[in-house]
Amino acid sequence: MGFFLGIDSSTTAAKALLMDAEGQVVALGSSEYPCDAPQPGWSEQPAEAFWDGTVRAIQAALAQAAIPPEQIKAIGLTGQMHGMTLLDRSGDVIRPVILWNDQRTAQQCASITAAAGGPSRVIELTGNPMLTGFTAPKMAWTREHEPANYARVAHLLLPKDYVRYRLSGELATDVSDASGTGLFDVEHRRWSAPMAIAAGVDTSALPRAVEGTDLCAQVSVSAARATGLRAGTPIVGGGGDQAAGAVGMGIVREGAVSLSLGTSGVLFASSDQFRADPNGRLHAFCHALPGKWHLMGVMLSAAGSLRWWRDVLCSAHGQQPTFDQLTALASEAPAGCDGLVFLPYLTGERTPHNDPEARGAFVGLTVRHTAAHLTRAVLEGVAYGLRDSIELVRALGHPATAMRATGGGIKSPLWRQIVADVLQGSLITVNSTEGAAFGAAILAAVGIGQWRDVPEACAAIVHETGAVLPGRPATEYAAGYARFRALYPALAALNR
Repeated sequence: MGFFLGIDSSTTAAKALLMDAEGQVVALGSSEYPCDAPQPGWSEQPAEAFWDGTVRAIQAALAQAAIPPEQIKAIGLTGQMHGMTLLDRSGDVIRPVILWNDQRTAQQCASITAAAGGPSRVIELTGNPMLTGFTAPKMAWTREHEPANYARVAHLLLPKDYVRYRLSGELATDVSDASGTGLFDVEHRRWSAPMAIAAGVDTSALPRAVEGTDLCAQVSVSAARATGLRAGTPIVGGGGDQAAGAVGMGIVREGAVSLSLGTSGVLFASSDQFRADPNGRLHAFCHALPGKWHLMGVMLSAAGSLRWWRDVLCSAHGQQPTFDQLTALASEAPAGCDGLVFLPYLTGERTPHNDPEARGAFVGLTVRHTAAHLTRAVLEGVAYGLRDSIELVRALGHPATAMRATGGGIKSPLWRQIVADVLQGSLITVNSTEGAAFGAAILAAVGIGQWRDVPEACAAIVHETGAVLPGRPATEYAAGYARFRALYPALAALNR
């Protein structure tokens, strides 16, 4: 039998997942590493942490599976997106990696956008606006604030691709991860020379961009010695964490949608054609499989809003209810919460407003409202936020009716039903729960011919286990959603 290794370089840990030839997970190793905040709004990690964590995670997975390394037929890579990893001509790391959630680059986003010809031109060139999380403004910030470091730059890599470099010596990325740099022509799946010029980035520093299933490297002798893998084991392009996670859930065909209700909320829609929101409210990225793209809406505080409500408010007197107790309480309030609406913008918002200064609120409170109303309002407010994303996706011609759901919030039957009712779509659960590393292993298996293509692999491996259908008519939440939509523009000036 053959096995396939998926490696995930996430923000908090490296994970190594071993999948067998039938799609069963046989081992999972992980190793945590720290994240630094040298100044408010900054977020960095040492690149060496990605490699050290990967080595430990691979060794743990191999020990669990108790298989010889020769049985691992291919490796797929995934990880956090957007992180700026800079190497000099000797291949040495120049400075700590600036991460996806770093917020220091607002000025650079504005200057790059102006240099490129304005917001519409940036979206025309890349499919997306220039965002502080992207890689291009991090490069511009380094050039302006650390000129000595910038002068040494020979290679720009993303976090997972630094792991590829350490595994193989190859400088490459995949098109889904490259889509989040602000330097990539997403429609044509290639680097954008005009955007590189606008950002002041030398195109010679950019790695070659391959498809997620392309064989692009192999494990070196030195990496084999460090990890316990076999030298020469093939490595495929892989994918950014969201794209690889979507592969792991089978979101690989036109119309397929995943909804993740975790700390943040992510709506991911697979597309057979390039679609971009002209106002840049949705991400438009390449998918991790050839000839496919995806649209993605992101809300920053989804299940995180319920955690905040529990920890900050419900724990004020030393009594912390469980999430099951909270949702049981919410079930006592009627749909629509008698006019009470919650804005879940506790940490700013990404979709549809792209506003780090957006703020949360309870609006419409009266003496009639109880703790049950407030708790249900949190659940409904998050559902309204997710509906913003799906309405944008549908407006671009994507059907987006049946959604495969994941994340901790989906475990609540009440919240599942509220989301299905507000979005007017089915929420479907699947047997796959291992995330991006599982998707990376699938990409590796397809890359060496275990399956003909990614859709065939997902059809064989990923199966639906249940569904929640809308149980209320769309009109039941129409008034609440209309109030929700009106609140952001009404409060935006106050938040500033």
